[in-house]
Amino acid sequence: MHAKDILIDGYGRIREEVHATVEDLGPDDLNARPAAGTNSIAWLVWHLIRVQDDHVADAFGLDQVWTAQGWEKRFGLDLPRHDTGYGHSPAKVAKVRVDSAELLTGYCDAVHEQTLDALRSLTAKDLERVVDENWDPPVTLGVRLVSVLSDDLQHVGQAAYVRGLLQSTSA
Repeated sequence: MHAKDILIDGYGRIREEVHATVEDLGPDDLNARPAAGTNSIAWLVWHLIRVQDDHVADAFGLDQVWTAQGWEKRFGLDLPRHDTGYGHSPAKVAKVRVDSAELLTGYCDAVHEQTLDALRSLTAKDLERVVDENWDPPVTLGVRLVSVLSDDLQHVGQAAYVRGLLQSTSA
């Protein structure tokens, strides 16, 4: 098995978990924040997809799906157009509200397709290419891809936990 095949499998798991986490949830549950200052399922899922979109597009020299395919307009958030949610205050978290799970899964699927196309083109040598010199040591494409994968899986796990919390209090 090649490294790109492992990455393709890992990124596929992000998509699967996003779908499983938001499936059958309405706006109330998607936008609920279990306690003051916490993140909603909508924010967690939007953020993880935005980070993947931003970082993969940057690493491969692609346009972000968010702007290129009109997802920014479909979401209609009162945030700067290239905002990914990094460092959001509770007030900014509150601005990320969605009307349906389908909006989140649609954006997720579009980003997933672009990510898969990029990953399919990888060679072993590509993974060694430096994509960010702002760190010591500089970040290679391989490290960036694993970092995004790890971050996304953590956030979708958090969203699944929030779903469980909401379901346990409504039962």
